[in-house]
Amino acid sequence: MKLLVTDELSKKGLEMLTRDSGVLVDVRPKIPHEDLLKIIGEYDGLIVRSGTKVTAEVVDAGKKLRVIGRAGVGVDNVDVDAATRHGVLVMNTPSANIISAAEHTMAMMLTLARNIPWADASVKAGKWERSKFTGVELLGKTLGIVGIGRVGGEVAKRAKSFQMKLVGYDPFISQEMAVKLGVRILPLEKVMEEADFVTIHAPLTPTTHHLIGKAQLEMLKPSALIINCARGGIIDEDALYEALKSGRIAGAALDVFETEPPKGSKLMTLENLVATPHLGASTKEAQEKVSIEMAEHVKMFLVDNKITNAVNVPISRVDPKVAPFMSLAERMGAFCVQLSEGPIKKIEVECHGEIANLDTRMVTVSALVGVLSIMVGENTNIINASSIAREKGIQVVEAKVDESSHYTNMLVVRISSNGNKAEVRGTVFPSDLCRIIGVDEFDLDMPLEGDFLLTKHDDMPGMIGKIGTLLGQRGINIARMGVGRADKGGKALMLISVDQEVGKKVVEELKALPNFKDARSLILSHMRNREYMNI
Repeated sequence: MKLLVTDELSKKGLEMLTRDSGVLVDVRPKIPHEDLLKIIGEYDGLIVRSGTKVTAEVVDAGKKLRVIGRAGVGVDNVDVDAATRHGVLVMNTPSANIISAAEHTMAMMLTLARNIPWADASVKAGKWERSKFTGVELLGKTLGIVGIGRVGGEVAKRAKSFQMKLVGYDPFISQEMAVKLGVRILPLEKVMEEADFVTIHAPLTPTTHHLIGKAQLEMLKPSALIINCARGGIIDEDALYEALKSGRIAGAALDVFETEPPKGSKLMTLENLVATPHLGASTKEAQEKVSIEMAEHVKMFLVDNKITNAVNVPISRVDPKVAPFMSLAERMGAFCVQLSEGPIKKIEVECHGEIANLDTRMVTVSALVGVLSIMVGENTNIINASSIAREKGIQVVEAKVDESSHYTNMLVVRISSNGNKAEVRGTVFPSDLCRIIGVDEFDLDMPLEGDFLLTKHDDMPGMIGKIGTLLGQRGINIARMGVGRADKGGKALMLISVDQEVGKKVVEELKALPNFKDARSLILSHMRNREYMNI
């Protein structure tokens, strides 16, 4: 059995791989892509970090390849779909760098608070400007944590030891977990208004892209300092540049950028910015954990046929009749969670009709993946979805109903949060086309793909025209439209498929129109049909 390692692993990780005489390990760091294509056909397994691009071409050439191990969190350098088509397992190590990321955040916070980079440069230039670099204490200051997941939670623990006051924004954290961490949950606007320091730990998803923009930065105190060690793109870098250059806020520390490396970025010209080259996971301990964990997982699969930390393998075999409903369920979960308000308490998945007689466990898991992909980001998959839900205190309920009133098969996803409940109904047509057939008490019928605008309004003449006029004025093209109503003259729902994303400003304009009760931008354009492998 042969295993190829093309990026650096720690000594202990390599020792673990070579400990078994049945595994032959070749280490070829920084191997050129052309050379990798020539030799990959000899190997049963491949371990990479971020340096090696495992393209579809590499997977095609890996005729004996059974597993690809990505020592790290992201798998963006691995063509997971190509691996899945070829029956190749893909693994990652999503939790090895949590402590390192939290500690780097604290280091960035202290660096900003005490003006360390600028004081260091001054002393090295032969100056002694003590009064120029007077800093601030963390004691008694308010830290705003945006995204209170595993890393955000570890930051909260450390900030408490500095006796900081903790406020936070996370629409998906339970009140029980927030209380346990000592974080007071507030709307994002209130967090920005109260915070002396703001630290970002949200995942980058369609709903968090540019979550911190011009409007949010203007809510900060002039003395505020902001840190991002999560993902580039959560902060609007143009807006941040203007806020820093104008002195609207005092300073920022960034470990991540929208484009990495940030060559040519205006931010690099500023004197009140601290920048590091994505070092959140770059500690000896984290690198050691990543290497050892990946070595363990790959070896367990190749030698013992045990699967852990997989990205692309289902828990059980997928019935061909069920597979189309997995894609439907994932889309419905992502759609429904964007209708929800507050921390999620329960997710219900109901299968109606002929599908109810099949093994639909993977349908439920897929709905959960859709929900969590919006909540926690792209690293959610069918392997880890259930454990993430348990960690967040979300109850998952599966139900089956033998009959379906209007369709051969129907899927229902309900999400309960803070006393509110959102419901989405869907089905799959014979061509495997996912369709949404109902939202809450309203019936409609539209393909479930792309981005949407959803409105709730009074059922009266002229409402469709108002929406169409406003969208046209804002350069947003309507692809499809569906309208449903509960009773004539009562409440109505309009679902519009749009070619351009409907921004927050347009949503607020719609809400301000007479007789409109609600408006929401729902983003599904990032979703695509997945391929699932059977083991």
